[in-house]
Amino acid sequence: DGWEDRDDCTVVEIPGDCIGYITGARRATLGLMEEEWGVLMFFMSKAEDKGRGRGVAEKLIILGPQRARRGAELKVMSGVETKNPGYFTRGIREKTSDEKGFDTDRMIFKDDELSYSLGKQGTTRKKLEAAAGAILEYVGHVAFIAGTLKERRRAREFLGWLLAQRRGSVTIRDVASRDDATEMYIPENCKGWVTGNRGSELRRMEAETNTYMFMALDERGEERLIIFSHDAGSKVSTHGRMAAERLVNEMIQEKLRDDGGRGGGRDSRSPSRRRGDSR
Repeated sequence: DGWEDRDDCTVVEIPGDCIGYITGARRATLGLMEEEWGVLMFFMSKAEDKGRGRGVAEKLIILGPQRARRGAELKVMSGVETKNPGYFTRGIREKTSDEKGFDTDRMIFKDDELSYSLGKQGTTRKKLEAAAGAILEYVGHVAFIAGTLKERRRAREFLGWLLAQRRGSVTIRDVASRDDATEMYIPENCKGWVTGNRGSELRRMEAETNTYMFMALDERGEERLIIFSHDAGSKVSTHGRMAAERLVNEMIQEKLRDDGGRGGGRDSRSPSRRRGDSR
């Protein structure tokens, strides 16, 4: 009782047929969410609710700091929506907040955009979330983006660029004015080697450094690699833009050594195919 007056808790109503799914065997699923977000979660049931049988909705309380609570809440909502489609998203609309502090935006996916933005085992969603520094969770076909205004805008941009890449090359201007991006002009004979077969090398480096990387055109129509992350990194950190830049430079030097320093030919894709096929 009295949770309504507290400022350190969030309460989510869970439909009866989803309670077991959200809790997990021996509370395993709840435990994983608590560990991931650093919160305390449990179901509240009043005395009059006991004995009413299965199928009755129950209130799940989440205790902790605001950002962690929102992350755990969205994870729960995503799980419920998987089991009970439309429970949280029926009739929902897109939302873009101008709040400078912590808030949540919503973006509705069309057609096959969800699977593309999710990636295998959620890898694409996770990399965008890590690079943007925002909370990014998909509840049904709705992307919930939580964080400060800067974090939310960054996550929206990343999602927009990701989806735009399906239609062809993306042009991004004025990268020098950003504080979350590093540009690298890759030698022509090294591009296929650095990106890898179907982008496999970029995906590997993204996963290692919590960044978002892709080839994009500048205002002059020249192609270059852009490394995005809210984390600039450091000379010793294994995460952030500096770590990703080091990995890319290592690959360039490796390719130039393999070419004997001759600069190679213009057909840069065959080495990357061989490299990709060997895995």
